[in-house]
Amino acid sequence: MKHKFFIILTLLSLQVTASFSQRTSSFTERELEIIGNGAEDSMFRILQTTDPVDSLILRMSSSDILNPDSIAEDEALQLLISRLRITMDQAGGVGIAAPQVGVLKNVFLFMRVDLPESPVQVVINPRIISHATETICFERDGCLSIPNKSGNSERYPWIDVEFWDEKGEFHREHLEGFSRRGNFAAIIFQHEWDHLHGVLYIDKECLLKEELWN
Repeated sequence: MKHKFFIILTLLSLQVTASFSQRTSSFTERELEIIGNGAEDSMFRILQTTDPVDSLILRMSSSDILNPDSIAEDEALQLLISRLRITMDQAGGVGIAAPQVGVLKNVFLFMRVDLPESPVQVVINPRIISHATETICFERDGCLSIPNKSGNSERYPWIDVEFWDEKGEFHREHLEGFSRRGNFAAIIFQHEWDHLHGVLYIDKECLLKEELWN
């Protein structure tokens, strides 16, 4: 009972602090503590669904970064991005979202497997403005916040998106692809975009056609 009460108080504190701090800053005091508790080249602790408090935070919705015109000068945001990049690389992921490290902001990184040498793309305040009418069942989706598990997830085979990057430059792009043997950039973007809305791939599990026939 005491443990559940502590979890409720923690979540209420996060929400109250967020609503107050976001009037003047993109980040709450707690988020600034998380961002600044390590050097530029140090990993974040990745929240895990196996932890009760972590799991509830992962289910919370994030908010936009304020003032996109000043992204390049936002020191806290730039430190967040640098540490997310290190965390993603050292954890062996193809994407990571700020909520996965306890920062409830609309920021994520994903590997551009559709481009030469698969560079890492920084995505800030993203929007999915259009998508395919049909969906596919993507095989072997996984998540750094869900240990020792993978599954199939229902996804759009293509999406049109808008976002800002770490330099404050605006992007409007068409992403497609859903095969691990080739391009699946659209899938990674959707996976990370879901994190910003408190959605995990396990909420979208599906069966492949061959599984339905069995």
